[in-house]
Amino acid sequence: MKALLTQRILKSVWTCRLPRGLFHSHAGLLSSPIQAQYEAVRRGDQPLPEHFNFAGDVLDKWSQLEKEGKRPSTPALWWINGSGGEVRWSFEELGVLSRKVANTLLDQCGLRKGDRIMVILPRIPEWWLVTVACIRTGIVFIPGTTQLTAKDIQYRLQASKAKCIITTDVLAPAVDSVVASCSHLQSKLLVTKGKRDGWLNFNELLKEAPADHTCEKTKTDDTMVVYFTSGTTGAPKMVEHSQGSLALRSVLHGRSWVNFTPSDTMWCTADTGWVVAALESMLDPWVCGSSVFVHSLPQVEPTTILNTLARFPISVMFGAPTLFRMLVQKDLTSYKFANLQFCMSGGEPLNPEVLEQWKSKTGRSIYEIYGQTETGIICAVCRGMAVKPGSMGKACAPFDVQIIDENENVLPPGKEGEIAIRIKPERPLGLFSCYIDNLEKTAAVERGSFYVTGDRGIMDNEGYFWFTGRADDVINSAGYRIGPFDVESALLQHPAVAEAAAISSPDPIRGEVVKAFVVLSLGYASEDKEKLTLELQEHVKEVTAPYKYPRKVEFVQELPKTTTGKIRRNELRSKEWGRV
Repeated sequence: MKALLTQRILKSVWTCRLPRGLFHSHAGLLSSPIQAQYEAVRRGDQPLPEHFNFAGDVLDKWSQLEKEGKRPSTPALWWINGSGGEVRWSFEELGVLSRKVANTLLDQCGLRKGDRIMVILPRIPEWWLVTVACIRTGIVFIPGTTQLTAKDIQYRLQASKAKCIITTDVLAPAVDSVVASCSHLQSKLLVTKGKRDGWLNFNELLKEAPADHTCEKTKTDDTMVVYFTSGTTGAPKMVEHSQGSLALRSVLHGRSWVNFTPSDTMWCTADTGWVVAALESMLDPWVCGSSVFVHSLPQVEPTTILNTLARFPISVMFGAPTLFRMLVQKDLTSYKFANLQFCMSGGEPLNPEVLEQWKSKTGRSIYEIYGQTETGIICAVCRGMAVKPGSMGKACAPFDVQIIDENENVLPPGKEGEIAIRIKPERPLGLFSCYIDNLEKTAAVERGSFYVTGDRGIMDNEGYFWFTGRADDVINSAGYRIGPFDVESALLQHPAVAEAAAISSPDPIRGEVVKAFVVLSLGYASEDKEKLTLELQEHVKEVTAPYKYPRKVEFVQELPKTTTGKIRRNELRSKEWGRV
């Protein structure tokens, strides 16, 4: 690892920060030379380009500007592990290494444009290299959180027909336990210092790989990435995004809400399996030539976050509401954030009281964003906008966001309805292409002229949106979207469980947690309930991803159901949240 990665001595003060006015566009928005090339497209004077590739059209352009001295000499990627390990790459170095990875995927793994690779890596530099290499080659990458179990991995490999998987030695045994049932899998890449039977060693192959590679000429609507996302029923769905829907949208419109500059250093604490990691740890900042900062964060611990913010020149930070809830409980008076200017949060609603506490203790506001795996960012409180505690901001270009009723009627300000994005007469750039192999689910989220998010909200007279609840049953715990079907299926595998229903339950730290209502099987009614609760929780952790386990369990005689036998989760949820 050390022989491959560029190591540099850490400087406590960064002195080469350019004045913010250097990259102003004529429109008055902070821009970059890369974005300026697409100004006519953004204005609608020219159509979307037929071809687009983020690696070739953005990263390689920054590499050239870097050589010409038109970008500050700050890293493109700056990674630390908290124990002295550090990597700092320029755009040129990122380009060289990602081309070597591209050749490794093509020559050693036999992958070609359009093939799929599952990428299950923690916050290590290799995640960025593999992701950029996939974009360069047109290979479709499928990110996954490192909390996936063997069963989760098996399902994703089978459903996606992925030909390759790359992970670390931590998850390699789980992969090996299911690989026999994954007929499309042809190669396995291991990011480790050691060797493992049946696996190609990523680091060794990278040493030998050539650095010359011609970027694939991908079309704007070619598939770039596939995310698995949980729903209320059935297995996780495959969300397909094109080369343009996330990356080109960042080029055309991302600046309008974040206003990154090449002198910014962006730290996004999101898990690499989330879409927000691709957006805020790669696409949005790199479009503007900003530096991406990464901490390996094996555990998200408040003191580590605060010390990092105080020690490093981080100017923009993204964290889930759960993180900010933890931070405000700490004594912040001893921390000085000299460089921090812009704090963002998203993934779930942020409590207004947390906003107020962070503001009073640090002097900085938290700007909320709202989005989905299928859409990227839908609404945001932009730099320069007034922060209305509890609001997720205004619609982000190019989306026309409205509040509609069940008959597609646009509702006036102050009326609650479903949050929707207009998709006719033209489908806006930024929306996912489809749910792969699931035409029914794809059609279900389109209602007339709108894409329906499944969330409910209100828009005020100034165009600010306010989230009021979810139309579906997905549980959002600390930013993790958890489908009740997964939890219920796991519980039903235990002999003590006859029926089960999983819903969200309020929690002061995580926003909401999973709560399970359980009807016991015959013969288990007399069991010690406290002991049985712990047993069921451990069972769910073993059967599915650990973060999905029910932190609360209530034993009931029966579950409320519709006349057709469907569980009325909304009734359980209303009682749990005190709405009835």
